[in-house]
Amino acid sequence: MSEVRPALVPARPANAPPTAAPPLLPTARPVGTPPPAPLPGPLCPALLDLPGLGYPPYAIGPRPLRGPLELYLTEVGAQDDRSLLRAQELLDAEERARARAFRRARDRDAYVIAHATLRTLLSPLLGVPADELPLMREPCAGCGGPHGRPALRTSGVHFSLSHSGDLVLVALAGAPVGVDVEGVATVEAVRSAQCALHAAEVAELARLPAHERQAAFTRTWVRKEAYLKGLGTGLVRDPALDHVGTGPRPVPPSPKWLLRDVLVPAGYAAAVALRRE
Repeated sequence: MSEVRPALVPARPANAPPTAAPPLLPTARPVGTPPPAPLPGPLCPALLDLPGLGYPPYAIGPRPLRGPLELYLTEVGAQDDRSLLRAQELLDAEERARARAFRRARDRDAYVIAHATLRTLLSPLLGVPADELPLMREPCAGCGGPHGRPALRTSGVHFSLSHSGDLVLVALAGAPVGVDVEGVATVEAVRSAQCALHAAEVAELARLPAHERQAAFTRTWVRKEAYLKGLGTGLVRDPALDHVGTGPRPVPPSPKWLLRDVLVPAGYAAAVALRRE
């Protein structure tokens, strides 16, 4: 396999007619002009409907990032069998082995779509065909083994990938970045995971009405996961160490990091963490 073929689903911005295509973030700025705001507003938008697999059958570029952060969101259930087969062709041997290890077909499809989307989003940034990208695994933050998070062998582009249920979320940036998307937690999950929260967050949840705690816990958890992914530690670092808040606006756990919630469909929560340059 040496080419990337387009999928059948066209890209479109979230909450906009199919013909509208506003930029996700400000485009490249002329030399000497002030830098754009690192992240927009309290909620970051994300381009919807598998923009990655909609690229032409060759690598265009390399192109620059369109700002400090690009976010992309896709729905696994929107893909047909033909698109799924094309996505499988983009994966390397290790990714295909990981996909085969899933017992449920839906989980396997989500993994395939997520990693194919990541590859086809990175392809035009580097000017390299999606199935030939120089991807590697960083050392595990826990044991040092060669099974840590995926990264590029080349420098200059950072990325993060998350998928849950029917959603896949990808972030591209010029600095370390982390994203996480999760379905709203069950009542039992909220009860059992209290030990993973900061003491201040436990107190915040306790003050909320019972019917608000699931959503509040979920947005807290995705903020923590996004931050820990950005750090490169994942859950090897105790998530209870960092206070990110349970309220409508996230609390940055460090002055070196920006933390924002991401606008996603009902039933999910998502967040992105970006290191300040």
